[in-house]
Amino acid sequence: MFESTQLTDSMDKETRQIQKVVLYAFLINIGLAALKAGLAVVSGSLAVTAGAIDSLTDAFASVAVYAGVKLSTKQFKNFPLGLYKIENVISVIVALFILFVGYEIARQIFLNAGAPPPDISPAIVVLLALATLVTFMFGQYALHLGRKTESPTLIAEGHHRQADVFSSLVVFLSVLLNYFGLNFTIFGLGIDHLAAGIVLIFIAVAAWRLLSDGMRVLLDASVDAKTLETVREIITEEPAVIHIKSLVGRNSGRYRFIQASITLRTSDLKKAHDVSSRIEAEIHDRVPHVGRIMIHYEPETSGYRRIAVPMADTEHAISSHFGEAPYFVIFTLDTTRHQILEKRFEKNPYLNQTHGKGIQVAEWLVSHHHVDECIVNSDIKHKGPSYVFANAGVKSKVVETEDLNQVVEKFFSIPGQTGTDVRTT
Repeated sequence: MFESTQLTDSMDKETRQIQKVVLYAFLINIGLAALKAGLAVVSGSLAVTAGAIDSLTDAFASVAVYAGVKLSTKQFKNFPLGLYKIENVISVIVALFILFVGYEIARQIFLNAGAPPPDISPAIVVLLALATLVTFMFGQYALHLGRKTESPTLIAEGHHRQADVFSSLVVFLSVLLNYFGLNFTIFGLGIDHLAAGIVLIFIAVAAWRLLSDGMRVLLDASVDAKTLETVREIITEEPAVIHIKSLVGRNSGRYRFIQASITLRTSDLKKAHDVSSRIEAEIHDRVPHVGRIMIHYEPETSGYRRIAVPMADTEHAISSHFGEAPYFVIFTLDTTRHQILEKRFEKNPYLNQTHGKGIQVAEWLVSHHHVDECIVNSDIKHKGPSYVFANAGVKSKVVETEDLNQVVEKFFSIPGQTGTDVRTT
């Protein structure tokens, strides 16, 4: 597992930002609840009363959110992997609070269907307009920081504020119409009651979105497909990786947990560990908010081996220059039955390159042809291709001959066996 001090410091900084925003949310909710409660008493408006209940409920929810964020990064004996999911639990709790508000509004709508229109003054109109503006600005701030830190708690808070903005606008328009005396009824319900009903719809939509997103994580739903594809690309870019056997991921709070099982071209434990560490470091660098990565690696157990030899022609002459060899012959061996299954000549695609052709050829042999071994008649030690092969777990051997037939007889231990000869022109 790889987790740098820099990564931990970044997580701690984000957590402090989230706690600060949640504290601001609590103070704003308390202020809005007090303001709307006073306006509701003065005006007698059901819509304003619903808004006051909404803000007061949000204030209590903010306290729970603050405590949850505080606990989410702690580790305890019985929770060694941390309490990251507590943020998602709190998202579900916030959704339930919103549903409770919706129930209260619906109950008041039907209980007071025949009530007279509220008494609206200019001060009530102005104060509600300011309350709507404050809610909008704070909601945008919470969403911006939530998306930046990928905190489900802040994203939930931001979406909730958005719902509050729409509902506050409905309440404001209702109050404004009543102020100008433009009161009318539909199905026996006045503007004030209709506005409360519209607010109820916004509340239900916001609650369902938060509830479904929170439950997905609590039930260990997979991380999004785009993130998994990025991780898959990072793993396959590592030359020593032959095959990805499995790759899964899950969310826990705002963090991601990745598990992968891979097959490597090496059986050396130290080299395998180095490969795993490089993959983990690259994932942490390119994928945000990865809490832990677990990589299970094992050596290739295939009964086949691929061996590449640089060639001067497509007959028997081995080239003395690795990067400038016009052809490469690639043998596929069945190590269980001791047979050459295929002998394929491939053109060197980097023959006309001016710089770094040896390294590019080595990477081509590893990534496109998945060779396990390369046989040359000039030493490439301490040269670019040798480092590519070493990182990929590809062995290289030096022979003192320019005759391919002698190489086959000496190293493949299968005299006279030539298998299928495939020539690439």
